[in-house]
Amino acid sequence: MPDDEPSSPVCYANEADAIYMGYAGRDELIAALTELLEAERAGDRIAHASTKDAPDTGYGDLMRAVRGDEAHWCAMLARYLKRLDATVSTRCGAFHQKAMAIADPWERLAFLNRGQQWVVRKLETLMPRVRDDGLYADLRKMRDSHRVNITMAEMLLNSPDGPSTPA
Repeated sequence: MPDDEPSSPVCYANEADAIYMGYAGRDELIAALTELLEAERAGDRIAHASTKDAPDTGYGDLMRAVRGDEAHWCAMLARYLKRLDATVSTRCGAFHQKAMAIADPWERLAFLNRGQQWVVRKLETLMPRVRDDGLYADLRKMRDSHRVNITMAEMLLNSPDGPSTPA
């Protein structure tokens, strides 16, 4: 090859460290997944307890659906933490105590919905930094599932079956 022809070195980007490429490193992923796991565990426990306080509406059905989702995502997050050789936290997020201090089931549902929105924001911040395609896909499904739950809760809260407004 003549010296005057331009050439490019071989690209090794696919072999670069995740952090170098702008992705979250192992420790950051473990911290984020653990925080999400503890929040999901709190959501599961809140939804479970709230089914017992359910008014005679679609509230109980919604809480059972939310609980099923939260349990599913707890298992998914724990699976990825194990893949990262991390200790899987057994803690429940502080959100649980705050929510259970709310006696009115409708107010608790509105509070739980704000927690679901927090999870969506956390996921949207984390997802662009996830290099693992499988984890990314599962986090996207988790985000989408939370969006559905948020919409369902908002529909119930704003429905005629929802909380009665003072006259």
